[in-house]
Amino acid sequence: MNWLSNYVRPRIRGWFGAKRREMPENMWIKCPQTGKMVFYKDLEANLWVIPESGFHMRMPARARLEHMFDNGEFDEITFPGVPDDPLKFRDQKKYAERLKAARKKTGRDDAIVAGVGKLDGLRAVIAVQDFEFMGGSLGMAAGEAIITAINTAIARAAPFVFFVASGGARMQEGILSLMQMPRTTIAVNDLKDAGLPYIVVFTHPTTGGVTASYAMLGDVHLAEPGALIGFAGPRVIEQTIREKLPEGFQRAEYLREHGMIDAVVERADLRGTIATLLRLFLNKPPLTPEAESAPARTDEAPRPEETDVAAGRDEEVAEGDA
Repeated sequence: MNWLSNYVRPRIRGWFGAKRREMPENMWIKCPQTGKMVFYKDLEANLWVIPESGFHMRMPARARLEHMFDNGEFDEITFPGVPDDPLKFRDQKKYAERLKAARKKTGRDDAIVAGVGKLDGLRAVIAVQDFEFMGGSLGMAAGEAIITAINTAIARAAPFVFFVASGGARMQEGILSLMQMPRTTIAVNDLKDAGLPYIVVFTHPTTGGVTASYAMLGDVHLAEPGALIGFAGPRVIEQTIREKLPEGFQRAEYLREHGMIDAVVERADLRGTIATLLRLFLNKPPLTPEAESAPARTDEAPRPEETDVAAGRDEEVAEGDA
């Protein structure tokens, strides 16, 4: 029996190699714009927007879904599985190892998370592309997830809202990742043929093959302030044309001024803006205070349960580029 571990006062135990209490590493977040430190609880309470500067940090995918759906309630859509490493790709490390690390970091299988629920009383399918998972790159799993989410929206006669963020197609899957561009485009066309609204929200950054496919096919294109949106990055363009780009080139505000997107919306206003747009598209009157306090009702006639539609599920851009 070691007398040090049994009789020495607790404050002295640390001096002899006892384990210290672990503290979170991200208690304080540095604002990229001003350099000021913000307590993470304050940042979380403000939807991951720096209170003083208004800088929009990345918002966790699940937190975004909880913020968008009424009362934060939704049914997560499961996606069909795909081969993990079809090309047995290796660069500085094995692709299989990169996938394993990304899954451990995010707690999900790939870059897309989607759910079905109510937004302002309207049934909707909302998907989020998580940049934390290998730069939100588009691969076979992400492509299959997007198609499944869109098919779920069609089966439930619900509008589809997509928060996109990506570095482009996933280079480790080669042509198989590029094939997801036409596949997702066909799915979007199916959604439009069904007469259902498709709203795209650009978050920072959205580049590469994602911008060249489903991200630019929405009925309405919204963007968060300061989001980088384009195909190739500004540094690549400058090196190619050997000219200095205009101030704010490829940022959300610049693209709104030049007609590429419809509106730049603060994160706190996105939910209300999207709800208003959906009611306009679906020809639904706005909720009155009396209707909001009344018992919950459905806006559509009950539908039979779907059987298998939803059963099956700059180092910023380095993980994927199209």
